[in-house]
Amino acid sequence: MKATEVPEIAGAYLFEPTPYADERGFFCRTFDADVVRSVGLDPHAFVQDSVSRSVRGVLRGLHLRSGAGEAKLVRCSYGRIFDVVVDLRPDSPTYRNRAFFELSGETQTTLYIPAGCAHGFQALTETADTSYRIDRPHDPAEDVTIAFDDPELAIPWPLPATSMSQRDREAPSLADVLKQKES
Repeated sequence: MKATEVPEIAGAYLFEPTPYADERGFFCRTFDADVVRSVGLDPHAFVQDSVSRSVRGVLRGLHLRSGAGEAKLVRCSYGRIFDVVVDLRPDSPTYRNRAFFELSGETQTTLYIPAGCAHGFQALTETADTSYRIDRPHDPAEDVTIAFDDPELAIPWPLPATSMSQRDREAPSLADVLKQKES
């Protein structure tokens, strides 16, 4: 497994495993504490694992947490997703940068998203399972959502959004979210 910095988002990494394939299918390590530690992250900081299943066109996000934020490891364990990260850390050298990835069950690549970054994704296949490992327990009172179609972000979603939560459909613009943070 190798770790690669994401140039568009300071502190973000891609963890790319080495799958071993044969006539039975494949095997790969999807988490390695030593590799995570090698880039300065504490592998023991992650306290909760979750998984979502989405169908083609489902869009989830853009989500982040207020307060101390939430760092996460995201991996598409089955299918393919278009994954988006937006750096919303005012002190970051990559503040307001965006980065886009295609994550898939074929590669099992994991994306590390630092606390303070917004995250969202869209399912590209009929079924897409996305696994999350987060660094603190979820508190719904800290949930923040930003409009997926905010013109300021101009995210090039590859498919029309076929389904999303009411919270995501009614999300405010980035400008409105940033104003709320300032008050």
